[in-house]
Amino acid sequence: MIISASRRTDIPAFFGDWFMKRIEEGYFYRVNPFNPNQVSGFSLKSEDIDAIVFWTKNPQPFIKHLKTLDEKGYHYYFQFTLNDYPKALEPYVPSIEKRIDIFQTLSRQIGADKLVWRYDPILISNITPISYHIDKLNSLASQFKGYTHKLVISFMDFYNKTEKKIEKLEKDHQIIVSDITLPEYKEELEHFANVISEIGAKNQIRVETCAEALDLDHCGISHGSCIDANLISRLFNLNINYRKDKNQRGACLCTESVDMGVYNTCKFNCVYCYAVQSENAVNKTLKKHNPDSASLIHTYEEQLGIRKEISPKKGSFK
Repeated sequence: MIISASRRTDIPAFFGDWFMKRIEEGYFYRVNPFNPNQVSGFSLKSEDIDAIVFWTKNPQPFIKHLKTLDEKGYHYYFQFTLNDYPKALEPYVPSIEKRIDIFQTLSRQIGADKLVWRYDPILISNITPISYHIDKLNSLASQFKGYTHKLVISFMDFYNKTEKKIEKLEKDHQIIVSDITLPEYKEELEHFANVISEIGAKNQIRVETCAEALDLDHCGISHGSCIDANLISRLFNLNINYRKDKNQRGACLCTESVDMGVYNTCKFNCVYCYAVQSENAVNKTLKKHNPDSASLIHTYEEQLGIRKEISPKKGSFK
């Protein structure tokens, strides 16, 4: 089984101690975000886990736990989302200088192959035009040469949650966002993709897309999978055979996995984030956070059945 920690929240940044308690107890509960009465128990014992994939904007608070995971025999790699956006878009992330230092520190500890750089999503606006992103990618890639071998990009998706925040962004900050994936921007997009590919090649970093229907192979950018069974097999000398994750978007090529955590709990509150409705929603949800909870925020009357594979048994929480 592969554990995704997590698409739903930033566990390394905010819930590392909770995660390690779940490791100690050997299980966690996954709550269906569309029906919170549906709860599934999953094993977190090392013998049941092929790999853990961490998603984060700041792994620094979690680095202290890596030695314990290594000693217990867990396999893992990190996806570190590192853009360099104005505060209006990413209000609470650490400074870019600090994040670059954290990225390099983590790479030295776990190795460049286990650290994927995500420049994600690419948001085109009147204050972050294509030229802005080219400058930032050039600068960051040169500092990450030798520290990672893979860059994952995606373009802004306009979900209902994000559209409301984009509208507020325009009203409060006069920031106008454009959808570069529309047909009328095809030439600009392909030029941009070619430049990104060149930046990657110059710095020995392979570039892939995340959940993009766009075909950029001719620009030197292939479709990728963030939860990547092939990468896991290569990194850890495993022979695993997983299906494509049917619970993700159609363009997503991720291998099936089990997500930990709960939506509306990431305090970074980035404007483009699909996992957060608003800062108020996060504050409200975090009031329910229970460090001893098997699912992060809920309490339970009795322990559910614990599965060692993807297909779960369902239970209810109180």
